[in-house]
Amino acid sequence: MKYKVVVFGVKDTSENIVEFIQNNICPVDLVITIHKDVLGKNEVSGFKGLSVLTEKYQIPVFEAQSYFLTDEKTHGFMAENEFEIAISMGWQRLIPAYVLEKFEYGVYGFHGNCGYLPFGRGRSPLNWSMINGDTRFNLNLFRYDENADSPNVFATEMFSITPHDDIRTAQYKNMICSKSLIRKLLKAYSEKNIVIRTESRDFDSWYNKRTAADGKIDFHDRTRNIYNLIRGVAAPFPGAFAMCGERKVTIWEAHPFDEIIDFSAYAPGEVVDVFDGKPVVRTVDGSLLIERYECEKELMTGDVLE
Repeated sequence: MKYKVVVFGVKDTSENIVEFIQNNICPVDLVITIHKDVLGKNEVSGFKGLSVLTEKYQIPVFEAQSYFLTDEKTHGFMAENEFEIAISMGWQRLIPAYVLEKFEYGVYGFHGNCGYLPFGRGRSPLNWSMINGDTRFNLNLFRYDENADSPNVFATEMFSITPHDDIRTAQYKNMICSKSLIRKLLKAYSEKNIVIRTESRDFDSWYNKRTAADGKIDFHDRTRNIYNLIRGVAAPFPGAFAMCGERKVTIWEAHPFDEIIDFSAYAPGEVVDVFDGKPVVRTVDGSLLIERYECEKELMTGDVLE
């Protein structure tokens, strides 16, 4: 069988993109995702099963038995069918060469950073950009090859990261720009005129893989760095956290509170007061208001987050 337009994805953002293409541009002929059993061996923040797309739109959904597409089932499926073009959204693994070679017009995905590819290759670029305090994000739609985030750029769009954003609102902006780029790509595909830019004068740099443990807060750090970490790993990611004694405190939302009030009588990480159930915590250069958190106990004045 020949599949013209294919989407690779494993998340709610993948479903959003499929629905956008299906309802606004052209039919989606196939969705490639992973079976839920694969989750036991892979961390997938925001995973969503995509079989619902078959029920809603009668789109076939192929569930691979490996996130790296190395399983026998996927090898057989790729060998038995033909494909034209694919878009990857929310697929956080390299797609192997034997799969890429099956697509006549290529497989395309998104990667961004504050600069230009190949700067900022690697994992979790939007999270890292927010954690690093970047104020802009260049989103590239590029053609995949066997390497990670190669500068095979079809088109780029830029958006701002404001002090009010968290990772979820940044994802919204990312989705708006992604949809605009997909429109451009599928128009070029329909005209059989996809032009790729491979020249780049920028230098290689890499974002490292992030795990849930990387969300640990050091209240001896500056307020702005703590704030950027909290908003950079907010839901649907695992969240930032600290320990109150032996209890874990996951902080989902917080804001800089004050940098002038004298809190020198309190230790960094100590709760100096609580208002409307929201703790004010001292940092090395000010304080932080915790808007929303999870813990087995309610935080009280005098508690210390370590």
